[in-house]
Order: sequence, then structure tokens, then C-alpha cells
Amino acid sequence: MEQYQVTGMSCAACSARVEKAVSAVPGVTACSVSLLTNSMGVEGTASAQDIIAAVQAAGYGAAPRGSAPAAAAAEADPLEDRETPVLKRRLFASLGFLLVLMYLSMGHTMWGWPLPAFFEGNPIAIGLTQLLLSAIVMLINQKFFRSGFKALWNKAPNMDTLVALGSAASFVYSVYALFAMTADPAEAAHWLHEFYFESAAMILTLITVGKMLEARSKGKTTDALKGLMKLAPKTACVIRDGAEVTVPIEEVHRGDIFVVRPGENIPVDGVVLEGSSAVNEAALTGESIPVDKTVGDGVSAATTNRSGFLKCEATRVGEDTTLSQIIRMVSDAAATKAPIAKVADRVSGIFVPTVITIAAITLVVWLCLGQTAGYALARAISVLVISCPCALGLATPVAIMVGSGVGARSGILFKTAVSLEETGKISIVALDKTGTITSGEPRVTDVIPAEGLTEEGLLRLAYALERKSEHPLATAIIRRAEELDLDAVEVTDFQAMPGNGLKALMGDAVLCGGNLSFIRNYTEVPATLQVTADRLAEAGKTPLYFCAEGRLAGIIAVADVIKTDSPQAIHELQNMGIRVVMLTGDNERTAKAIGRQAGVDEVIAGVLPDGKEAVIRSLQKKGKVAMVGDGINDAPALTRADIGIAIGAGADVAIDAADVVLMHSRLSDVPAAIRLSRAALRNIHENLFWAFFYNSIGIPLAAGAFVALGLTLNPMFGAAAMSLSSFCVVSNALRLNLISIHDPKRDKPRREFKLKKEKKPMTKTMHIEGMMCPHCEARVKKTLEALPEVTSAEVSHTAGTAIVTLSAPIADEVLKQAIEAQDYPVTSID
Repeated sequence: MEQYQVTGMSCAACSARVEKAVSAVPGVTACSVSLLTNSMGVEGTASAQDIIAAVQAAGYGAAPRGSAPAAAAAEADPLEDRETPVLKRRLFASLGFLLVLMYLSMGHTMWGWPLPAFFEGNPIAIGLTQLLLSAIVMLINQKFFRSGFKALWNKAPNMDTLVALGSAASFVYSVYALFAMTADPAEAAHWLHEFYFESAAMILTLITVGKMLEARSKGKTTDALKGLMKLAPKTACVIRDGAEVTVPIEEVHRGDIFVVRPGENIPVDGVVLEGSSAVNEAALTGESIPVDKTVGDGVSAATTNRSGFLKCEATRVGEDTTLSQIIRMVSDAAATKAPIAKVADRVSGIFVPTVITIAAITLVVWLCLGQTAGYALARAISVLVISCPCALGLATPVAIMVGSGVGARSGILFKTAVSLEETGKISIVALDKTGTITSGEPRVTDVIPAEGLTEEGLLRLAYALERKSEHPLATAIIRRAEELDLDAVEVTDFQAMPGNGLKALMGDAVLCGGNLSFIRNYTEVPATLQVTADRLAEAGKTPLYFCAEGRLAGIIAVADVIKTDSPQAIHELQNMGIRVVMLTGDNERTAKAIGRQAGVDEVIAGVLPDGKEAVIRSLQKKGKVAMVGDGINDAPALTRADIGIAIGAGADVAIDAADVVLMHSRLSDVPAAIRLSRAALRNIHENLFWAFFYNSIGIPLAAGAFVALGLTLNPMFGAAAMSLSSFCVVSNALRLNLISIHDPKRDKPRREFKLKKEKKPMTKTMHIEGMMCPHCEARVKKTLEALPEVTSAEVSHTAGTAIVTLSAPIADEVLKQAIEAQDYPVTSID
């Protein structure tokens, strides 16, 4: 997506006009304009010149973000609020002249407040003074007229057009009344009450008040992004020609060696070459506890070195650092458009012409009903100035910007506005087991020595044998031994034996270790230990048997342990009315054991790496699905899911494929992301309701539809209402900063998230002989699922069965032939 800076937009009608103009350019496939950040994102093959020309033809200005015109004022701080100071100066200047004008027009004329002797009995002088004061206020606020009439000339009227027409109409009619007064001095008192000079000035001043409040509030919506940008260090201490040199951050290149002392911020992403320290990563992850870093560990830009000296090699610099990627994600989310915003955009596109038409009809109707020109004009002007397309246009983007900022502060990154809106609508969460529910690293969970041996003695034997193995389960035993500071005994003649076992010599003693079938070749396993091992296997653990000199030494159980926060996170998701499904390539017994510990609703076992995408596709028949994963093999499933959620510590491919990235790498952020999405969506609904309700009540009231009830609206009060409407919408969006996204107290299921009912699928149970191991299971499963009529197959070598789920009828003979072609006899099919 190419980003552009757009100038000259003042309301939602402007952004809708720009979006429509650019979308019509050949080669543009998507265009999204943000009134909040005055930015535009364009996708497609159209050239920048054609896009800029289309924007200019619509009456606005544009430049590619980062180019000289766009960056001239923004290089120092692209998010600096430059609008509020200008509006504040305009407001104070306008107020000074307006107060004098109001004293003259309202104070003296209506309440008889004293005036200098020069004005006594001289209504023409009073009128001329009012004309002069209102003209000065109009000159101060000339931007409304320039922008409004320019937009009208380009046949794209906007909010400034409404303000300019209302103020100009008040001024022109008052000038006519002043001339009429000079022509007929006898009616001077009558014409004095027909002046609307104060309305012309008051409308502009009140709209400026609203604009200033709106600008200040909009500035606060980007506070999270500003905070992230301020974290970026400006300099780095690098080693050049053997000496430490402080250089601007822009001059640091990949491969440079840099040093960081205690208390300093780390300038770029890198890897530690020398030293150790505790690094505070709260700026990126929100985690307040410092993380220990030593040689080989990665460090990220904008994190703080708390204690030791670090020498690091730069691995990612400039726009590639983690901090820059976070900033880019939040910026892109603000530049994109949520689906719900399209409703407001369609209304905004026709809103201003409709309001001008209603104002003209109001003027004609009141004149036809016999009212004076002044009364009819007041009603028409009230319609013009009370109407507010800005409230409609800001309803969605301010909530998206604030919501994205709240997420970024908590380590939850929504890549687009669509992902922020849609995350709260999911009804099923599919969790990859390894690295998501579990830690992804095997750990020793149980040490059960045989009679006559201690736990430490069993671990010493296992450590001696396993330290030469490269198997993942060996690392768990090695880690436990090193944690206990056990001495390593050297072994010789080490062999990795076929059938999942290890063998070596420790002195003259033969050491063996492996699974049950392997160890039985070297020793007998007592029935009591066999029962214990079966119980461990039922709990999803892998029992490893060890023997020395032909005598069983004991059992060490290893498992990929569940993360401490996983059960609580899953429970919170269920309380939100979401069904939780665990995907794993493990056999069914192990998978169900882990599923019970985690508390998931459904376990889908035996899923091969390339089968996750198909599982997600089948789950989508029941409702909106979010996939949570961290590995490269999760990328297709993350892309297929309605919302892909990547664990931040995972593979870059998974992060690129996801819609939401969890920087903390903890499962509890999944319900937090859903809470934030639901809160943002609720906020958008509130904003849109207010915008539509305000206009649907305000316009008829201003037009005089409720005159029979004694309700009318002065143009000045109409302008005040218009100013406050936008301010209220932005202020309501800022309330998102107050929510606690990790607090489950207010969680409740949403009725619209009930799972879709499915027809009961056709199933067949095949009884198969010859399957001896999980490899056989995988082979049979792959063969069955290759058949077009088969949706899925659950295969168990221990039970000797394959439960086949079908999408269409299939002959038993076809199933039988497919399996027997793989040399597995089929005895029967139910």
C-alpha cells in the first residue's frame, strides 16, 4: 500500500470525494482516505502522478508520504498537532471582536446596555459598526470561505460550504437591511432587529471553537503512536576502527558493532556478542519485569539496558527494526478503513448537497407561508449550520485510531481497521498446540527411579547417555541435569539404535535408554512401573526407560508443558461465548490428555502440517474462525482463517500472514484482543448512533418543523450544536483509553455468535490390521484423506480403526482397495 499525505480536507464529504476520485483512476484496486490523519492509502499499479492529478482535480492537494512536499513540515514530528495552535489564535482574535459585536447588537438593542453618546439615536452608525466588526471576524476566518466556495465550485460541497453559505447569507441579508434602513429612516427601529451580523460572526467563531476542540481531541488519539516514536533513539555508540564513536541512528548499518551501557536505550535490533544484562522491554511488550540477556540473545531497539555492559551486532536497522514495524502497523491500521465506515462514507458523500437542498426548500416554504424574509432566512441558515457531516466521518476512524493505540501499548498489534473490527465477531478460536498452548520445549515432568536407586542417581545415568544425543527429548533431560548442577560422566561407544533408543558404555557397564519396546530387548520392566508409565502416557507425557548392566534404572517422563496462562485464557474465551479448538499433530491419546489439562472444547489430533488449512476451512462452516499460531507451517491456516493471530515470538512468515500480532507471546492476549475489538466496535456504534440521531433531530428542529410546539432554533445555537457534535464523537472515542482489556469481569457471550448448526456428517468405521506405530497411522490417514469424498480420518493403530468422515457417498470397496494398496488388510467396514 502506497501512502500519501492529503491537504485541504475539512470533513467527511471531502474524504469521500477524494476517495471517489482516486478510486476512478485506472490501475487503482483499493483506496482508503483517513480524515483523522489526513492520509490516503492506495493499492494498485497506477502511477503517483495520476493519483496526485486525480486528487488535485477534485480540489485538494496530495504528495507521496516521505517526499519533499509531504515531509517538509513533518520531518521533525510527523504527528505533531499543528492545527490546534492556528485555530487557537484564530479563536482568540475572533472572540475579541465578537464580544464587542455582541454587546452592540444584543446588549444594547435587546437589553438597553449603555453606548457612547455618538451612537445615541443613530441606528445607521450602529449598523455600520456591526457590519465592520462582523466583516473583521469573517476575514479572520476566511479559510471557511476559501475552502467552502472552492469545494462548491468543484461540485463537491463540504462542511465548510455549509458554514460559508450560512455566514454569508446572514451577512448579505444584514447588509440589505442596512441599506433599507438608510432608504427609510422612519423604519430604522424595525430594520435594526433584522440585522444578523452577530449571527454571521458567531457562526464562524463557534465552528472554530468546535474545530479547535476536535483538533485537540484528534491529537490525543495519536498519543500512543507519538509515544512509540519518541522511544526511537536518535544516536548510537558504534565501534569504528577500534574506537567508540557516537553517530546519528541513520548512519548505523546492518553488521555494525555497537555498545550499550547501563541506563541507555538500545538503538537498533541486534544480537549480544559480549556481556550480560537485564533489559527492560516494557516499551515494546508492556511487560514490566526486565528480561535477562546474554551472549547470543536478541535485543530490540527502544528497550532499556538496566544493569550490565552489552556489545552487540546490528541485525535490523532503520525501517526494519521491531519498533519501526510496530509504528508502521499502527499507522497502517489508521490509514485503512473498517467495513462499518463505508455506511457513513456513503451518507457523507450525499449529505452536504442534501442539506443545501433542505435549506433552500425551508426558505421557500416559509416565504410561501407568509413569513418575513428575515424569519425564513433564519430558518434556512439554521439548517445549514446545524448539519454536521464531520460527526459521521469521524465516528469510525477516531475509534479505530484510539483502539489501535490501546492495543499497541498492550503489545497487541492490529494490522488493519478490518482486523480490529472483525476480531470481536469471531465465534471459534483454533489454537495450535505447540508453542501456543504449550511452551514448545520438552521438559522433564517426572523422575521415577527403580528400587534401590535415587532420583539423582537415575538423572546422572540418563544425563551421561543423553548428552551425546541430538533428539529433542534429550535436551529436556540435559536441561534438568544442568539445573541441578550434576556432573557429566563420560561414555564411550555411543550409538543411536534403530527403534527409538540409545546405547553406550560407561566404563564396563552398558547403558541403554529409550521407549518400552526398545528397553525390553535389554531388561524386564516390572508390572508396577509399567502401570506408572501407562498413567504418564495417559496424561500426555512420554515415558523414557533407562537401564544399566541389564537392570532397569527407572523412568523419566518428558512432556511439552502447558504455559501457565493457557488454561485461564481458554476459560476466558469460553466465558465470552467462544468455542476453543486445539489442533495438533500428536496422536489422539496424547492430544486429548493435553486438551483436558488446557480445558479446550474440542481436540483435533493427527493434523499434519499441511492439513491445518483444511481444518480451518471445515470449521468456518460453523462460524467465524480465528487461528492462533506461531510456526511457518501455520501461515496457510492463518491466511485462511477469518482472523489470523500470530504469536510475536514466532516465525516472521507467520507474523506476515496474520491480521493480529501478539508481541507478548502469551495466550491471555487473545481474549484481551477480542475485548478490545468488541469495545471499539461498541464505541463506533455509539458514535454513529449519535451522529445520525443528532442530524435526524437537529435538521427538522432548525427548519422549524416543531414551531407548533413552540420549539425554534436560532442560527447561533445551531452553530454551537454543530461544534459540539464532532467534539462529543471524538471525546467518546477517547473513552477507549480507560478500558482494562485484561479484566474478564464484564465478559459475556454475544447472542449473534452462536455456532451455526451443521448437518450430521456421514461416517464409516474401518477395522484395519497391520498398523504398528504412529507412522502407520499417518500413512493410512494420508491415504484416506486423499480421496475426494473423504473430509477427514481419525486413525488409531492401538484400536486398529479408522473413523472416516465423508462429504459424499463412497463405496466400501473403494475405501478398502485404497488401504490394502498400502499393505494394510481391512477386515470390515461399519
